[in-house]
Amino acid sequence: MATAKPRGGISLTTQIFIGLGLGVVIGYIVSITDPAWSANIRPFSQIFIRMIKMIIAPLIFATLVAGIAGAGHVRQVGRMGFKAIVYFEIVTTIALIIGLVAVNIVKPGVGVNLPPETGDVTATAQGWKEILLHLIPESVIQAMATGDVLQIVVFSIIFGIALGMIGEKGKPLVALCEQLAETMFKFTSIVMRYAPIGVGAAMAYTVGHGGLRVLVNLALLVATLYGALIVLILGVFLPVALIFKVPIRKFIRAVREPAIIAFATTSSESALPRAMEVLERLGVPRRIVSFILPLGYSFNLDGTTLYLSLAAVFVAQAAGVELTVGQQITMLLTLMLTSKGVAGVPRASLVILAGTLASYNLPLAGVTLILGVDELMDMARTMTNVIGNCLATVVVARMEGEFKEATDAELDLAAAQGEI
Repeated sequence: MATAKPRGGISLTTQIFIGLGLGVVIGYIVSITDPAWSANIRPFSQIFIRMIKMIIAPLIFATLVAGIAGAGHVRQVGRMGFKAIVYFEIVTTIALIIGLVAVNIVKPGVGVNLPPETGDVTATAQGWKEILLHLIPESVIQAMATGDVLQIVVFSIIFGIALGMIGEKGKPLVALCEQLAETMFKFTSIVMRYAPIGVGAAMAYTVGHGGLRVLVNLALLVATLYGALIVLILGVFLPVALIFKVPIRKFIRAVREPAIIAFATTSSESALPRAMEVLERLGVPRRIVSFILPLGYSFNLDGTTLYLSLAAVFVAQAAGVELTVGQQITMLLTLMLTSKGVAGVPRASLVILAGTLASYNLPLAGVTLILGVDELMDMARTMTNVIGNCLATVVVARMEGEFKEATDAELDLAAAQGEI
């Protein structure tokens, strides 16, 4: 998400980078003088972690319920919506798998020696019966109190469906959830004001505790993400475009501006109006654009889901926790569900990642460590989200037989008029 400038004129992103730089300098000084003293810095990063944990349960509940019940997805999507949802789930699952494969091959987190939050961080092996039973909470209050994200998601989905089924009677509760979601958005923005201090303290502690080698790992993490996103675009988006006969040259011409906007602002929402306009010019009917593209912003965050799988395993590697294939698949399921419905939340991926890590007893200190380079990764994954949703909209229009491809002359005219 794009960050507004405070009164002082320095954006939050700039403040985070300043905090990151100061943290590296302070951590290096501590590492060569008295590494044990770094423990005095750690509480300032733990404050940030605790504030993030406060957000997780109400935010996921409110956004999922408002998204499902408020949009009427269960009853109103029809044939077109069903096709879109199936497509979204297939592509986002592939994106998650690409992220898992990339992070397991490159292993950017190995060697960081990230200290655990509390004692033992070894992930507990579970069989399919335990996993299945664990999906259903005995008490949603308990699930929220313990931060069990998967159980919160399951409850929220069923609650949202039930709320949508009662129609007009449920409208006040839907409105309440929408208001709660908006409140949590503001809550998140308040918490993020402390991010520069939390990031700086986390970096100072990590560097002071383990030396400068951690910077190499973070650079490798960024490079791994960019490489994985390239694989997603060339290995998934391009074949999909060819299969559904999307005019690739015209598509690139149409979506390049929304993609650049998303990359520069790290905000999918800032690119949405322009994306809707150019897709309509490309030949997608307005009714399909206005339905599928916003739907994709909740259910088709390809770049973000790839990043989440990569970042979660990175933290496990940094903490020295060996996740089995089964545990990683379960984590993939958790991420696939929790990444829905929070596209409009500033630093949504941060909240989702924190909740997932907490569910697997992995150290949340990894979140603040990643946040130091999150802006660089956010630019690429946000651009990928926009490209993926634009492609999905054209694909659905193709499946519906309603895509009327614009001619070069029409696109040239639109460009001359500043419309594309």
